[in-house]
Amino acid sequence: MEGDKHFFEQYELDTARGQLRRSGEPIHVEPRALDLLCHLVRHRDRVVPKCELLDEVWGDRFVSEAALTTALRTARLAVGDTGRAQRVIRTVHRRGYQFVASPVSADGAAAHQGAGRGPASAVGPGDAAHQTIRYCRANDGARIAYASVGSGPPLLKAANWMTHLDLEWTTPLWSHWLSGLARRRRLIRYDERGCGLSDWQVPGFSFDHWVDDLETVVDAAGIDRFPLLGVSQGGAVAIAYAVRHPERVSRLILAGAYARGRQVRALGTDEAREAALDLDLARVGWIHQDPRFLRVFASQFLPEGTPADWEAFTAFQRQTTSPANGVRFLEEFARIDVSGIADRVTCPTLIVHSRDDERVPMSQASELAALIPDSRLVLLKSRNHLLAAHEPAWDEFLAHVDAFLAE
Repeated sequence: MEGDKHFFEQYELDTARGQLRRSGEPIHVEPRALDLLCHLVRHRDRVVPKCELLDEVWGDRFVSEAALTTALRTARLAVGDTGRAQRVIRTVHRRGYQFVASPVSADGAAAHQGAGRGPASAVGPGDAAHQTIRYCRANDGARIAYASVGSGPPLLKAANWMTHLDLEWTTPLWSHWLSGLARRRRLIRYDERGCGLSDWQVPGFSFDHWVDDLETVVDAAGIDRFPLLGVSQGGAVAIAYAVRHPERVSRLILAGAYARGRQVRALGTDEAREAALDLDLARVGWIHQDPRFLRVFASQFLPEGTPADWEAFTAFQRQTTSPANGVRFLEEFARIDVSGIADRVTCPTLIVHSRDDERVPMSQASELAALIPDSRLVLLKSRNHLLAAHEPAWDEFLAHVDAFLAE
């Protein structure tokens, strides 16, 4: 530790400048979470009460403890920690929190024994620097970015919207998905065209292009037979790929997925009008980057989230794609329809869905379970479209995935 610069594990925190680095590379952290981390590091010799953190980080602004919990979770994720591991920030029941990571010198030498990392098999947000990002080219020339992290048997995640291979490690929206899915596995994922680190300006932007891109990534990654995960609209892409290549997909996992987009599944005039209105509002919100719309959009994905969660979601979605592409994605999602081919999936399939999902209704999971022959349906107690790290449904989801892949 030296002045305002604090060294621990692979991290360097400059409390004066408000900068966090890992192995020399800057890490973006939400400002409140960074302020919280800085205060804990400055007072690492004691347990810091919750009330003190609320006063120091938020000042005179009144916020609930939920905001503190969200900021704490984000701070932990930024330094490769979790509420379960508590390797860097420890929760002291009914008292507060304490920074407990062992300090190291500027050259990386541990100040005392015990300065270490989590289990070798664990993968956390700090492992973003250890992932390998590569590029491949689709048939039409579009560059597709893909990444691999962890070790063990492969698990391939089909792309879905609002991803960013690098920034996902620092957002509470996706970081726990990465660490959870990469436990004891080699997780391979990619940003779909128009999104994240893949090309944003591309010749084609259709569902068939998404399936073609998945084929390209599989070939580039050099995997022959593997389990395939599809989240949200990525589930339809995964289904189409599994039908095209039954010899390559050993098992299929669908999370928050659907067979038919909103315009396709609309029944009657009223539902068709609602679907059209939803799309019109999305166009206006994305084109003008209207914060009111973006906040409502975030709350549809995370209805059980806090205002801080929604702010983080909104900030992340702005970084993943352009407003024009955001509209194109939503238009294409509404037209998705794999209901005519889903019955041709031949591998065992696990369908997991939030019982009260406000973005994709549970009826869509039931439809998938009825269409796919060798499938099983698991409903989780949640309203979130993307499961959050702190809710019990997230641990249940991982347990079901682990058990399914171990069969």
